[in-house]
Amino acid sequence: MPPVFAHGRLRLYLLKLLDEAPRHGYEIIRQLEERFQGLYAPSAGTVYPRLAKLEAEGLVTHTTEGGRKVYSITPAGRAELADRQGELAELELEIQDSVSALAADIREDVRGAAGDLRREMREAMREAREATAAERSGDYLAGAREEWRRAKEEWREQARRAKEESRRARQDAQRARRQAREAQDHAREEVLRIKERVQEQVREHTRKGDWPSGLAEGVNALARELGSLAGQTRGPAREHPPTPEWATADDAFSKNPARDLDRLLDRFRDEIRDTARDHGVTPGQLAEIRARLAETAAHINQTLGGDAP
Repeated sequence: MPPVFAHGRLRLYLLKLLDEAPRHGYEIIRQLEERFQGLYAPSAGTVYPRLAKLEAEGLVTHTTEGGRKVYSITPAGRAELADRQGELAELELEIQDSVSALAADIREDVRGAAGDLRREMREAMREAREATAAERSGDYLAGAREEWRRAKEEWREQARRAKEESRRARQDAQRARRQAREAQDHAREEVLRIKERVQEQVREHTRKGDWPSGLAEGVNALARELGSLAGQTRGPAREHPPTPEWATADDAFSKNPARDLDRLLDRFRDEIRDTARDHGVTPGQLAEIRARLAETAAHINQTLGGDAP
């Protein structure tokens, strides 16, 4: 089978993975294994030397967290990635072809092993028949029959083991699906509790007449809670991002709440557009942002539609 990555292709794909998010070496290996649907995973001896070379070239850098190196792409790395977008698109197609080729090889190996076993069984049967015809000794015939009996038992045992392994694989898959459903249910419950807590905070400020502070605190609290929930469900916790300056600036509020809300929304939109223009947006990021915007919009609409102080 040809190599999974052609010369220089793994280097380019490492830059792509680090452009998506900072990662440590084990996480990079796991991401590559997921991209290949579990059919291929590079060794540490393949990944770490290339990361070191990229760092020596100034395309990536690293920090140490919990005794492990966490690699991040540098501006120079992003520039090279942008220059090679055409190659990157070709590489994605090559990965798809590699996954198909690996799956075909595995199927061929399974068919070959089954064919070899059938041939061995036929050969054993033929030898037993020939021995029976050539030898008239009752003891030899009994021995041949015993050999044939043992061969059948071995075949049955192999079939039983294969059936048991298939049953365990189905049980593991069912267990994984059940755990995923439980995690989703837990996440939905957490979101509902978060919305109730944040809504109560905003209403408390509103009842006290502090409308601007209530709105700003509600938006910030919702972002912090959702960020904390995302960290619990998707992996190691991340530090909360700092509150934007426009959300707490002295000139953010005046005596006209409706005009202040328009200004806040304009500043929010401008900041998100600038960040997206600088770093780009992936389909996965867009899906997550859409879900968070929907939650935030529902919460703010409910706050604005509540009883006025």
